[in-house]
Amino acid sequence: MPMHFTVITPTHNRRAYLPEAIDSVRATVAAPLDFSFEHLICENASTDGTAEWLEETIEQQDDVVRVRTQTTLLKAGPARNLLIREDAPADTWIVPLDDDDLLLQRALYHYAREIEQAPGRPWLVADFLRVDQDRRYLPSEDYYAWRFETPQDMLRAIFRAEHFIQGNVCYSRELFDAVGGYDEEIEMAEDLDLYVRFLLAGHLPVICPHISHLHRFHTSNVSIGVDADKHAQDLRIIYDKYAGQLQKQGIERP
Repeated sequence: MPMHFTVITPTHNRRAYLPEAIDSVRATVAAPLDFSFEHLICENASTDGTAEWLEETIEQQDDVVRVRTQTTLLKAGPARNLLIREDAPADTWIVPLDDDDLLLQRALYHYAREIEQAPGRPWLVADFLRVDQDRRYLPSEDYYAWRFETPQDMLRAIFRAEHFIQGNVCYSRELFDAVGGYDEEIEMAEDLDLYVRFLLAGHLPVICPHISHLHRFHTSNVSIGVDADKHAQDLRIIYDKYAGQLQKQGIERP
């Protein structure tokens, strides 16, 4: 069967940006590879007209976008879990996309090429670019993936705050299920927490030489105010969850 990708996007009060995020996924070009893709959206108790726009704009028989309506506001982790566990196929590859970001037209194509060339490797990491609210490139703000020899080396860099992974990933539904999905209690960095469990399970990511998406930086980003001190605090919270395993591998607490 052809490879399949599921882009997941929880959305809350992003009426100004969500249409462009959806359009960016629709613009995906697979040729000459043969793969299919879908875009799952959790409309997460928005109050800014997002729900109405989705109902009016997204056709019931849409071949790419499917919308799940959530009337009670969920944190990002539970919203992503809901989309994956309830709506994503068992054999799909998951690609998270924030509701204010833009997927590059060939991102899924490049993930597919890397998956073909690295059979049995269940997750991948790419680079991404940061732009402002009007999609203007912000120089010196790129996020880029490092190559590591072992999962332990990557964990060590993460907990030293030398390397950070955000939404620039693609992972198999099988791996997601194996490690238990997103932590539904954690307040911030639930994505990094998931990737730490990927590494603790012994899976080093494939480093992909492409740009996955444009990360839009604006005044209402969830991550506004997350400075070095706040990031270190988040790292300590994650570390303490897995302290026993991490200490056995010689990884120190941040």
